[in-house]
Amino acid sequence: MMGENGAGASVMASPSVREVLEERERVWLAPLAARSHGVLRPEAEPESELRTAFQRDRDRVTHAKSFRRLMHKTQVFIAPAGDHYRTRLTHTLEVTQIARTIGRALRLNEDLIEAIGLAHDLGHTPFGHAGETALAEAFPGFRHNEQSLRVVDTLERDGRGLNLTHPVRDGILHHSKSRAGMAHAASGFAGTLEGEVVRVSDGIAYINHDLDDAIRAGLLTMDDVPAEILQTLGARHAARVNALVADVVAQSETSTSPGRIAFSPEILAAADSLREFLFQRVYTPLNEEANTRRAQHIVRALYAHFVEDPARLPAEYLPRSTAEAPRRVADFVASMTDRYAIELYEQIFVPRHWSV
Repeated sequence: MMGENGAGASVMASPSVREVLEERERVWLAPLAARSHGVLRPEAEPESELRTAFQRDRDRVTHAKSFRRLMHKTQVFIAPAGDHYRTRLTHTLEVTQIARTIGRALRLNEDLIEAIGLAHDLGHTPFGHAGETALAEAFPGFRHNEQSLRVVDTLERDGRGLNLTHPVRDGILHHSKSRAGMAHAASGFAGTLEGEVVRVSDGIAYINHDLDDAIRAGLLTMDDVPAEILQTLGARHAARVNALVADVVAQSETSTSPGRIAFSPEILAAADSLREFLFQRVYTPLNEEANTRRAQHIVRALYAHFVEDPARLPAEYLPRSTAEAPRRVADFVASMTDRYAIELYEQIFVPRHWSV
């Protein structure tokens, strides 16, 4: 470009929206927070001009078919009649919003948190953990966190996968807690503080909303909850969530290596007590109910039916995968919603009237 005096002058290109956002991350986020600039994917691809890498991951998850199916998958109560019981989708949204609140307060990367939170249960089976247990019996080694990673890596987009960034994939894989308690990771800890935020937020969400749903279902009343739990965490749903979130924010470290996402001993003990109470009074009794056993029978029967003859699988599960037949059958069964599993079982196994 020529200036007024006729001399040539170089013109600096304006930074893209993505570059502005990346610079904002560099300046604003806590020292140990994950940055999106330069983050890697399993397969390299051009950067977006408008979105950071983690924002693109979040969008890919929300547009995925497996995400939409979560609305018809059980959280705790199988095929509930009421409109206000949690499903796997509403659980996912509650986890993600709790995690974003914690992440914002700690100046962590909310976009990474959101992408992990929205994707963490994509591999969950129909009929909740009861369905997962049944499928693991039929296909040993099945775990929903590993299946969630398989969904985003291999199964989505007709076998091409979503090509999510490595920090998102890591957070999905390491979101589960062990039976030992809220602070114990079932499959190792996440490699980012954002992933750890999602892991603890998953626990915060379900110990509170499962209690809420159990009371709604008439399985419990608030009088059944041990008084010491309510004295520590609060008597109302919102108060308990707030107490847990505020404690994590106060106890966590995001500036000095290695960092941590943690509860105080008192709050952790109360949270673990509430979780144990739910196992004793809600999860274990529900798993022993006839309705739950019927649901588990459906999962086992469908798996056995398709393993017996894998050619029965839908076309989309045949050509796109080199996996062995049992693996492809497990993929298909795990992908089902509750109602699809029931309808397919009826089509295959329940006699129909016919005219002569």
